[in-house]
Amino acid sequence: MSLTGMFFCKTAVRQWVRLNCFKTHGCILQNLRACSSGMSRTDCMGIGRTIKSLHRMLQIRRTLHVTQPAMSTNLLSVEELFGKKSLQQYLKEVETEYRDLLKSVNLPETEQGGEEDMKFKRTRVANLAPLVEQVKNLQLKQKEYEETEALLKDEDPEMQELAEIDRNACQEAIQELRKKILSRLIPVEELDESDLVLEVCAGVGGQEAMLFTAEVFDMYQNFAAFQGWLFEVLEYMPSEMGGLRHATASISGTQSYMKMKFEGGVHRVQRVPRTEKQGRMHTSTMTVAILPQPTEITFTINPKDLRIETKRASGAGGQHVNTTDSAVRMVHIPTGVVSECQQERSQLRNREKAMQILRAKLYSLKLEDETSKRYQARKIQIGTKGRSEKIRTYNFSQDRITDHRIGKTLHDVKGFLLGEELLEEMNEALQQFAEQEALMDILKEHTSDD
Repeated sequence: MSLTGMFFCKTAVRQWVRLNCFKTHGCILQNLRACSSGMSRTDCMGIGRTIKSLHRMLQIRRTLHVTQPAMSTNLLSVEELFGKKSLQQYLKEVETEYRDLLKSVNLPETEQGGEEDMKFKRTRVANLAPLVEQVKNLQLKQKEYEETEALLKDEDPEMQELAEIDRNACQEAIQELRKKILSRLIPVEELDESDLVLEVCAGVGGQEAMLFTAEVFDMYQNFAAFQGWLFEVLEYMPSEMGGLRHATASISGTQSYMKMKFEGGVHRVQRVPRTEKQGRMHTSTMTVAILPQPTEITFTINPKDLRIETKRASGAGGQHVNTTDSAVRMVHIPTGVVSECQQERSQLRNREKAMQILRAKLYSLKLEDETSKRYQARKIQIGTKGRSEKIRTYNFSQDRITDHRIGKTLHDVKGFLLGEELLEEMNEALQQFAEQEALMDILKEHTSDD
């Protein structure tokens, strides 16, 4: 099974046991363009498969707390952040550290420490230098601002007018310097420049959940086009009514992971389904997983650890299905991670796509191990895909979209599902909260009477 595509039976959900999935039936779309353009999905062929799931991979590293609703915390302004004593103290400590390191680096070679120690110090000095310079420039501008304030008390009207102009210019410069300082204080995540693997899966709600999953998948495909990213479908399993059981796609482009990483979790929809004859409101869910896609340089897989199996693709579909062993199933023996692909007619192409999915899953596991202690509060657990485990609600009757992590509400559900400006606005808000949260975590380590 995919990372998020796990269907629990009702007994398993109640007992929180037995994490094996049951057999799912769906179809693979032969014409992907028909899907993206909203055309009929009847060109697909039925297949059935049993796939193993991984409970361990249900936890994904995130940079946004969800243990407590973020709506209880207001987004602080630049002025409010700089009004915090903890921030001022931290900046002073950075300046002190920079001066001490600079002295150590400039010592005679006979008095310097080991090579590795000096290499670390030089790197640290190079990293701190721009921040320290901006802090000094801010201090100079603040002093200049105080001087212009004094000139405003001059009795000469012309002098007052000039002082007013200078004061406004100082205010703008101070604001800009503060923003630059804050941006340097926020930790940079290397993964933000990564490509990603997107996985969507229908949750609670039957056919309605599958229909909504198809809409969300199309939304992300449109969002990729809106951002100018490359969107490649790796796996697609539609339902009988035109919905979507499970799909996987590769997304590559500038800042693709940074702008998509907060989409992972349970998405809830509240509306009257097209399958409802009595006009009753239904609540359904679907899940999204965002996996950073590593490069061959940052993450490698030993071929000896792989068991690769080939077979004939399932279902009806012509000579290719019946005569060619094109479907590929990969098993990473040390971890038991499974990846499958039979999307393409070419076995070589299916092997490439299966390896791409496998590497993303293994890399996600590796990240989870490395960051489990440091980012314990910032993990999102997909869980059982229940209606209460949601990060975002799409309410059609009220025409609103609410992100429950930051308490932000937007209106125009149909516009949001187009995957353009409204989705970008939501993601920018999530990014701002995450950055402030990361900054506040740093400041917590320093005494404050805020």
